Amino acid sequence: MKGAARDGQTPAFRCSGLAKVYRTGETEVHALRGVDLVIPAGEILVLLGPSGSGKSTLLNILGGLDRPTSGTLLYGDRDLTAMDDAQLTRFRRAEVGFIFQFYNLIPSLTAEENVRLVTDIAERPMAAADALGLVGLGDRRDHYPAQLSGGEQQRVAVARAIAKQPGVLLCDEPTGALDSSTGVRVLETLAQANRSLGTTAVIITHNVGIAAMAHRVFHFLDGSIARVEQNAAPIDPAEITW
Repeated sequence: MKGAARDGQTPAFRCSGLAKVYRTGETEVHALRGVDLVIPAGEILVLLGPSGSGKSTLLNILGGLDRPTSGTLLYGDRDLTAMDDAQLTRFRRAEVGFIFQFYNLIPSLTAEENVRLVTDIAERPMAAADALGLVGLGDRRDHYPAQLSGGEQQRVAVARAIAKQPGVLLCDEPTGALDSSTGVRVLETLAQANRSLGTTAVIITHNVGIAAMAHRVFHFLDGSIARVEQNAAPIDPAEITW
């Protein structure tokens, strides 16, 4: 199984034969084709591949936003493919932090209030101010999104995701709308969350340079994993350029 965990390490996710087929009339689109992989807990992983290769489909299934057509998916010892909608909602609320290319902040709320949207419903939240401090925005907590740069807004989105202290962060093109220097700052906050909280991070990107910060890199092609690379010494995000 690709991406096998290190000896004695508990996987965060284990996928077996994971497939996803979308049907429109008589047309079938195979987004995932029998994917087998292990995502070790506490690592940073990068998913690379062209558009339509299955990366986002896999991320949505890992996060409980979508269901596979066939196959099994375990989170720890819990079978996500056997959960009903209510159970998947509880799983997302307790265990998953989502970060997308666009920040999805509420304009009428301050940075701290945007983070509190998560902490008010999370099972084991950190204080919103502490989450903002972790991403270097403790002094911007009372600012509204319009008063923040794009990079700062994305870091608020990261703070919102990590404030629930999730087991996993799922990041879909988190630097896609940012320039390189701002994007690196966002990647540094993700790496900090991984180090400080032990959070497993899965990052989708088209930027091959970001792969150097990952423990493992999964290359997707036509709904399958073409190959897996392991970085013995992931670099600091500050060293990444594009």
